[in-house]
Amino acid sequence: MQALPLGIHVGERLSLEQTYWQAQVADENGFESVWVAEGRLSRDGIVPAAIIASKTNNVKIGTGVLNNKSRNAALMAVTFKTLDEVAPGRAILGIGAWWEPLATKVGQPLEKPLKSMREYIEVCQAFFRNEVVNFEGEFVQMRDVRFDSMYRENKPVDVPIYIGAVGPKMLELAGEISDGVHMDFLLPPSYMTGAIEAIDRGIAKRTDGKTEIDLTQIVSCSVNDKDPQEAIDACKAFLTLYLCQQPHIAEHCGVERELVDRLQEIAGWPATPEDIKRAMVLVPNELVQRVTACGTTDQAFEKLVSYHEAGVRCPIISTLGDKEQTLTRLAQAARA
Repeated sequence: MQALPLGIHVGERLSLEQTYWQAQVADENGFESVWVAEGRLSRDGIVPAAIIASKTNNVKIGTGVLNNKSRNAALMAVTFKTLDEVAPGRAILGIGAWWEPLATKVGQPLEKPLKSMREYIEVCQAFFRNEVVNFEGEFVQMRDVRFDSMYRENKPVDVPIYIGAVGPKMLELAGEISDGVHMDFLLPPSYMTGAIEAIDRGIAKRTDGKTEIDLTQIVSCSVNDKDPQEAIDACKAFLTLYLCQQPHIAEHCGVERELVDRLQEIAGWPATPEDIKRAMVLVPNELVQRVTACGTTDQAFEKLVSYHEAGVRCPIISTLGDKEQTLTRLAQAARA
């Protein structure tokens, strides 16, 4: 039995073939979970999650994360009721508040994200309890609806809800109403101190008697034992892209604004691969290895352990660089 629980993060940076291969590797090597990303208008998260559920036997299947804007809460609940039919007891609803400017571009701007998240989750939880749902919120309205049993027994479904949270207010809300937090990548282990404090503030407000919730975090990983710098550079390019296009992460991962400004002077919007290659030379190895797990197998695995020791119960591997080598080597290290 592996000492370190691990999951795998699959998403739009992988082909579908790579996605299903990684999920099967995780299933066959004792990984705990597979998390399917959905962010840009690149690939839906539900379809791959359902296929992964049908191709695996043991791993939990989570969405990492869907947004609470583009799917009606009743449709979201019945979607996960259906996923639970495909993989009983293995479905996890991971949900976040989406991001700008995409939310506004599709007519769903981020307004009062805490309130809208609270309403959405309360309604989904009521559906999962198989209740008749009546709810009049600012963002969510339900009138005398429940799961329709059709030709099957109508009963509650056990689908945990994890909130994709980074900021202290959303982390606190997660502690108050959810089953877990699914944290984003490019955060150093030191970030967990404040994050756990925020989660604990929320837990103190609970009325259901629960005294703890789960904590997972996506960790960008790249392994190359013959050329560790190549693995570091794969994570460096990814970090550079995010600092250029989603600079709010700089505050969370401890990057000075001056560096972000210099990177943005080089890389346009949207940044091209050539832009990133020119800009990433400004990003030091130390910064990359602070917020990712990269280099040799030992270096990367030790970093995953450091996240676990900081309070992340289950680190979630997101492969970069040589993806097959990275996942295979880290799976071997976890079994050692």
